[in-house]
Amino acid sequence: MASTGSFAPTLLLAMPQMVDPNFARSVVLLCEHGSEGAIGFVVNRPTDLRAAAAVVLDPPVSRDNGLVFWAGGPVEPERGFLLLGESPGAVDSQCVSEGLYLTASVEVLRRLLECDPEEVARKRCRLLLGYAGWGPGQLDRELTASAWLTAPAEAGLVFGTAPEAMWERAIRSLGVDPLALQLGPGIQ
Repeated sequence: MASTGSFAPTLLLAMPQMVDPNFARSVVLLCEHGSEGAIGFVVNRPTDLRAAAAVVLDPPVSRDNGLVFWAGGPVEPERGFLLLGESPGAVDSQCVSEGLYLTASVEVLRRLLECDPEEVARKRCRLLLGYAGWGPGQLDRELTASAWLTAPAEAGLVFGTAPEAMWERAIRSLGVDPLALQLGPGIQ
């Protein structure tokens, strides 16, 4: 993970005044933050695109178990990542925080796509397309300009909250009423 001075892992909560459509009312899991920049994933934007209809594997997946893609961010939207609530047991996976694991493993993806619909519905997983990226110092400047609130990276919030309610629930978990938020200098 990132070095000392890092905000990662944390959740970034877009301030109500955020007008960028990629991030308005977004909840971003910040995974890495350091002198070279930052990387995270929007975790509250499901799409209507079914994974079985879009993922090309050889041999192909034989069924549609209902797994959908989530918009992970505007950078490299053709690239997929899996966010999981338990370790996938893959060598190429990363523990972001307790109960939050990232991987791009094709084997793990295949296992998820081949699960029964009932099993995939119980799993804590998100198939994310793209990511959110910041250049050196960019996120720090945005935080100083009060573009984001920060909250603990909690798997229960990410996987246990309806996406349309996640932003408000995360802000209220800080003891803040979203309607009372105002732009102002400093980290909120």
